[in-house]
Amino acid sequence: MRIPTSRCRDIERQAGFLQPEQCAPPPLHGPPAAMWFIRDGCGIVCSVITWMLVFYAEFVVIFVMLLPSKSLTYSLVNGGLFNGLAFLALASHFRAMCTDPGAVPKGNATKEFIESLQLKPGQVVYKCPKCCSIKPDRAHHCSVCKRCIRKMDHHCPWVNNCVGENNQKYFVLFTMYIALISLHSLVMVAFHFLYCFEEDWTKCSTFSPPATVILLILLCFEGLLFLIFTSVMFGTQVHSICTDETAIERLKGQTPTWEKVSCWEGMEEAFGGPLSLSWFSPFSELRCRKRPSPRVHAAPAGTIIEEDVIEIPLEY
Repeated sequence: MRIPTSRCRDIERQAGFLQPEQCAPPPLHGPPAAMWFIRDGCGIVCSVITWMLVFYAEFVVIFVMLLPSKSLTYSLVNGGLFNGLAFLALASHFRAMCTDPGAVPKGNATKEFIESLQLKPGQVVYKCPKCCSIKPDRAHHCSVCKRCIRKMDHHCPWVNNCVGENNQKYFVLFTMYIALISLHSLVMVAFHFLYCFEEDWTKCSTFSPPATVILLILLCFEGLLFLIFTSVMFGTQVHSICTDETAIERLKGQTPTWEKVSCWEGMEEAFGGPLSLSWFSPFSELRCRKRPSPRVHAAPAGTIIEEDVIEIPLEY
């Protein structure tokens, strides 16, 4: 039976998006890939702002609330907890930003490469008209990254990268740790205000009372805003993992053509193995997956095909 050649297409198929970028077949033996980094002005600014806000919270927590505290135990415990979570949050942000999210090699839509795939008669493959690559199932083109991304969920300017197959774990950890330090800072601000009301305001901080109030209010506003934002993002990402459906797939209303996995199997795929402490570490790699990923490798040199939909002819 012939496989239909039509399916839900990506936005780059619409008129006005069909002018491809400069596409050339990748070399057969190229240099090793450099660290992944998107040169997008908006994303870089948002990433810098993210780090500056975390450093501001560090400054207020340490110099306004913990150092003036009379309890050494209180300062050590809360300082160690807050700084540890902040370090994990920034490390997760760095990994999410500098990890290849699952980019498909550009310019591999060549006749030679399609022949090397040894596809079955009647099977259909699709070429992305923007980056001239053969698109695996569940891959979508990102106009910011200028690449097709496997299992792309969305492009996040706050990490200056797409959230996809290879870095979703780090993005989930980033939102979780930011939510935790936001909640922790709000609790400490509440306790510090109570402490200052009971004591002399000039003794509860090394800054003047007006400066102390302004710094605490700004931290409270920042903590509340990021607690809400990152909690929603964390819940959205966990929901996507558990339902085995990305945000783009839900937005486009795609009918699942893949075999969905259970919630726990999806978590093990996203975090790289059975439940362990490595799930919460931004330094651990994704070592294993329950099901093979539809990866598309770089192709040998050849001419880019013109068709966007290629159907392998049936054998008679």
